[in-house]
Amino acid sequence: MHRALGVLLAVAAAVPPESAAQDATDLLRHHTDRRPNYLAEVLAPGPEAIELPPPPPGEAPVAVRAIYLNAWAFGGSRFYDLVRLADTTEINAFVIDVKDDTGYLTYRSSVPTALEVGANRMIRARDAAARIALLREHGIYPIARIVVAKDPLLAVEKPGWAVLDSRGGFWHDRIDSKWVDAYNDSVWAYAADVGAEAVLLGFRELQFDYLRFPDEPRELLQYAVFPARRERESFHAAVRRNVRLMRDRLAYLQVPFTLDVFGLTMSSTGDVGVGQRWSDLAPLADVMLPMIYPSHYYRGAFGIERPNSEPYRVVRRALQDGLERAAAMDDPPQIRPYLQAFSIYRVRYDAEMIRAQIRAAEELGIGEWVLWNPRSVYPADAFRSAPPTLRRLEAVAADADQFEPER
Repeated sequence: MHRALGVLLAVAAAVPPESAAQDATDLLRHHTDRRPNYLAEVLAPGPEAIELPPPPPGEAPVAVRAIYLNAWAFGGSRFYDLVRLADTTEINAFVIDVKDDTGYLTYRSSVPTALEVGANRMIRARDAAARIALLREHGIYPIARIVVAKDPLLAVEKPGWAVLDSRGGFWHDRIDSKWVDAYNDSVWAYAADVGAEAVLLGFRELQFDYLRFPDEPRELLQYAVFPARRERESFHAAVRRNVRLMRDRLAYLQVPFTLDVFGLTMSSTGDVGVGQRWSDLAPLADVMLPMIYPSHYYRGAFGIERPNSEPYRVVRRALQDGLERAAAMDDPPQIRPYLQAFSIYRVRYDAEMIRAQIRAAEELGIGEWVLWNPRSVYPADAFRSAPPTLRRLEAVAADADQFEPER
């Protein structure tokens, strides 16, 4: 086991499961005064009800149907709203930011590099163990999302790991953000250590994002200097090498190792300009999560004039390409698409638009998905209801009403 494991085990031992479970119960009681009326929303006309068998304790659901929670949503009162949304619908998993693209950790970490660079300076969930215990109590599968190469904090605090500018100083992307050098294996080892700690805290799956080089115009990238580049090593070779490094460092934990990639990787044989090739990464992953956001496809993609306005067609065509790629593999990973649940470019993604994407996936035999909304806001009527869990919600609410909310 790697050097930091002893420290991580000490952190995990510091929060007994019984204590965390009790804290979770108290937290639920303290937020009864904020309970939204999700019951009425779900009982409104919508998709037909569905009943999935619960997974064995500690195991993934038969089909992961997840929503993304940013760090603020996980650490704040919205978390309880989303738990209740999951209680009443087919949602059975949360993808939760552990390290986002600011470089800060969501909860207090004991990983040496995190301590060294000050990644604990913006804690969003001081009671993370209790919240994860509450998810376990409600049968919600917790997945840790960890951003790798877009880490401005790490770049500033460890400039030897950063992308530099040939004109001097740090290189910046179009939104003035700094990146770390994806050729540098220390960057990836750090992400793996964060992942190991997340598992010890209670997360049951690790999902890595920004496994790539910056997606920027050639005229901007020409000034980027990657100090750790090996002689003649390409973008995609570096990404493949370092994803394998992370996988090997985390194998002893025996949790699913999953990768977020651009949706275009399913249709392209190249590296889409950032170092991501489906043929390189799919053999290394338990689950591949192509980000199929119709708004991100160029006009005319798949022969569709306005992709952002036709989510069903875009998702179906993209996944068809992915399934063809998977069929050619001896041991293909699960495909679990990220679908669009946010509005952009004057097209409103309401419940119907979201459901159209889910339907496109299901018609191709893909029953798993994650919805992405950067604000972690989701319309209840986009989801099928789950009557057995609905009854449990009523019982939990009745129990919680016996306690005086904290003021």
